[in-house]
Amino acid sequence: MQAGGDSGTASARGTLLLVDDEEHILSSLKRMLRRDGYQILTAPGGAEGLRILREQPVDVIVSDQRMPHMTGVEFLRQAREICPDAIRIVLSGYTELQSIIDAVNEGAVYKFLTKPWEDDLLRQHIQDAVRQKFLADDNDRLSRELESVNAALRAANADLERLLSQSVRRLASDETVLGINQEILDSLPLPLVGVDDQDLMVYANRRAVDLLTRCGCGIGTFVAQCLPADLLDLLHHPESGPRPWGCLGRRFSVSCYRMGAASSSSGRVLVWLPEGLDIPLGL
Repeated sequence: MQAGGDSGTASARGTLLLVDDEEHILSSLKRMLRRDGYQILTAPGGAEGLRILREQPVDVIVSDQRMPHMTGVEFLRQAREICPDAIRIVLSGYTELQSIIDAVNEGAVYKFLTKPWEDDLLRQHIQDAVRQKFLADDNDRLSRELESVNAALRAANADLERLLSQSVRRLASDETVLGINQEILDSLPLPLVGVDDQDLMVYANRRAVDLLTRCGCGIGTFVAQCLPADLLDLLHHPESGPRPWGCLGRRFSVSCYRMGAASSSSGRVLVWLPEGLDIPLGL
């Protein structure tokens, strides 16, 4: 048998299952508890109570102890398997203390109350039980949400660690390539200089360092401070062709090439060719 109060507010206040083989007891309990706004389900015995529990969850179970075919403690032990989170209360006029104590100790029973009951006291016990159930539900929900957040954080951390590992490997690879390129450029027999868009000398291979240091130029120097006007003009108009340049008795033909044709780089490259040496260059 099943009875319910108003579905909206009642379910928000909690769902009770009352189990007793005496119909007048069930009726008395329903009348007393209906004022508190619960959804109330009733069963005339343990078997019917277990059936109801299999069909829908409840928050608090109040069961008589002395019932035919199945005692209240036996019923609540099985109820715990079906609805483990429900708060379980034994209500009985008989004091089978040992079986009830055992049930309380093993967790099958939350509280033992005696008949006849005092209405206000019983209502308070049930309100406390519903409140405890709701708190437990909130704790479970928060725990699940926290675990979900932690799982997302662990996944994000794993992604970050993977990206960091990839970045470290890429940097190591880039450093290796950069070192190889540096060695290749240093091994060239031709002086080679890199100038950025602000006309600052930002790179020079070994031959260029040897040549330009003696001529008063170096990395970090603005080319306007050490190069003649015709080479400065060449920097801004590479298409105008090579220009002659001399330093310490040595004569060169200087060519300029813009960066960025095949990459995202910018700036210009100056290449010194010894006078009389004709090497076709295409940067």
